[in-house]
Amino acid sequence: MRVLVVEDQERINSFICKGLKEQGFVVDTTDNGDDGYALAITEPYDAIVLDIMLPGRDGLSILKNLRKRDSAVPVILLTARAELDERLEGLNLGADDYLTKPFYIEELIARLHTVVRRASGEPSHLLKADDLIMDLVQHTVRRGGEEINLSMREFSLLEFLMRSPGRVLSRMQICEHVWNYNFDPDTNLVDVYIQRIRKKIDKDFETKLVETVRGVGYRIKEQT
Repeated sequence: MRVLVVEDQERINSFICKGLKEQGFVVDTTDNGDDGYALAITEPYDAIVLDIMLPGRDGLSILKNLRKRDSAVPVILLTARAELDERLEGLNLGADDYLTKPFYIEELIARLHTVVRRASGEPSHLLKADDLIMDLVQHTVRRGGEEINLSMREFSLLEFLMRSPGRVLSRMQICEHVWNYNFDPDTNLVDVYIQRIRKKIDKDFETKLVETVRGVGYRIKEQT
């Protein structure tokens, strides 16, 4: 898979490129929006990893112009945690996914594989697991056609699980991603929220989607 990485922070850029290359990706990289856009419209990429805040053209303007040119290349946006409006704007402009910093390279790799598979035409703002559907634009969750009300934190936790179906996520990974602070091994916060989610999305259904991997963490059941 050939990937373009457009990220101006040297440490993050290096971290991404090293991780992708170790997994066999072919990576081109640049640290500014002007060069990133030039590469995106002249070179054939399987996917683009695009920071929103860039010198020169910003990430959203690059995305907007790519879609105006009818480019269907999958784009994953990199955003700061506070940039909710920009994440939603990016999805509405045609982004296929987004990651908030900091993130694990394994998560980026999983999402790259997912967006490339989705490039066949499945709506990129929908996450699915069996009959559970999450709409990232409308911020809704439905199972079996019935809407499920989740708190903001429950939604974030479920989204984190659904973005990597079948992948076991540790309590530390979940805590750092959803609550944005260092994991306390004595806390049962993650377990409490997992139980809340289970009561809402699994209790009344024969197929249980939230799985516990004892001693490791949790995952969303992968579709077969």
